[in-house]
Amino acid sequence: MDIKSIVKRTGQTLSSYLTYEAMRAVVDQLRETDPPRAHWLASFSSSGNLQDGEAYLQELLRANRDLAFRIMTVRQHLAEEVLDFLPERVGAAIAEANLKLRCAHLEQAVGWGEDRGRDFKERDAQA
Repeated sequence: MDIKSIVKRTGQTLSSYLTYEAMRAVVDQLRETDPPRAHWLASFSSSGNLQDGEAYLQELLRANRDLAFRIMTVRQHLAEEVLDFLPERVGAAIAEANLKLRCAHLEQAVGWGEDRGRDFKERDAQA
């Protein structure tokens, strides 16, 4: 397992996701202030390479520099806000998801039916 490679790919994926969220925020802002530009950006984004945030921004820089800079600014702000909370949130979410999956697998392995599992969940909810 190459941790450095995993960290690099995770960073690229997160950067692309933040680019997507920044684009959505800018489109929402433009819908209020400049609907034609909002429509143009939404159309451009639906046909662009939004899976790769860097490639998307390079294309947008060629098509509309001002909007590209605006999205980059919003993306930077989102990164600053999100990254403080991300490590513990991701760790907790993965731990919780793993626990639920293991419990469900154990219930299935020991032959508990759906009804029995529901009975225990209802009992726990009442307690």
